[in-house]
Amino acid sequence: MFPTLFEIGEFEVTSFGLMLLLAFISSAWILSLQLRRRGLDPQIAWDVLAWTAVGGIVGAKLYYLALHWQEVAADPAMIFGRGGLVWYGGLIGGVLAFYWQVRRRGLPLGASFDSAAPALAVGYAFGRMGCFLVGDDYGLPTDSALGMVFPETAAVPSTAGYLRTVGADIAAAVPDSALLAVHPTQLYEIAAALVMFAVLWRASTWALRPGRLFGLFLALYGIERFLIEFVRAKDDRFVLGLTTSQAMSLLLLGAAVYLWTRHGTEARPAAAAGGTLAAEAEAADPRGGGV
Repeated sequence: MFPTLFEIGEFEVTSFGLMLLLAFISSAWILSLQLRRRGLDPQIAWDVLAWTAVGGIVGAKLYYLALHWQEVAADPAMIFGRGGLVWYGGLIGGVLAFYWQVRRRGLPLGASFDSAAPALAVGYAFGRMGCFLVGDDYGLPTDSALGMVFPETAAVPSTAGYLRTVGADIAAAVPDSALLAVHPTQLYEIAAALVMFAVLWRASTWALRPGRLFGLFLALYGIERFLIEFVRAKDDRFVLGLTTSQAMSLLLLGAAVYLWTRHGTEARPAAAAGGTLAAEAEAADPRGGGV
């Protein structure tokens, strides 16, 4: 694993930090392209995403605090580490910050959130690459050819001792110090995120009603995260063997259904060449849709 790329004196460049930077740059660029496609000002993408990134980090920390308040109370410094980031908290915080920026600037709500959908998928892929490079957020032990060992240089080595703490069924004869092959769920999620991006990018050329493309992102991500949690190494299973992330995934699917059914289900023709999706959406729904 490569948690640290290089150091200059006391200055350290981490692989996770680099991936966050790339996530921001790529997401802002894709958001600007999507805003232009909808007839909106692409220049606002960088400023809006800067605020969204701040909201995402705050949300990720607060979500982590809510899940691990006893551990944080015992060691408050851990909330400031990289490990104190939870994607679902980041999604909630980022969405709230994005909503605030959209409202503050008087932008159409549905079209703005639709513009952000492909960017979210790409940002998620870079984020999971960061998790992989530091050696964190992997899966349960596996004997399959896909299994990978996360060594002592990883943020959380895949030792039998650690895996036992998250409920993995490991033979008693295996010593706690033994390194085991586990599902590289970060790579699974990167692949899923790239597929999501391809689907969302293609769907962004369709004349969907405002809010539906963002709803499609919520559905795709909710399904992906619900399934991947079955092989994640986690200790937050609370009812029927489901994790808190799976419960959140079900809520996302409910939100996706709401966004797709709110304005009806009739199909709409694709945008004409040279036209903008924003103009067609406005003609069909002058209120600009909703999220």
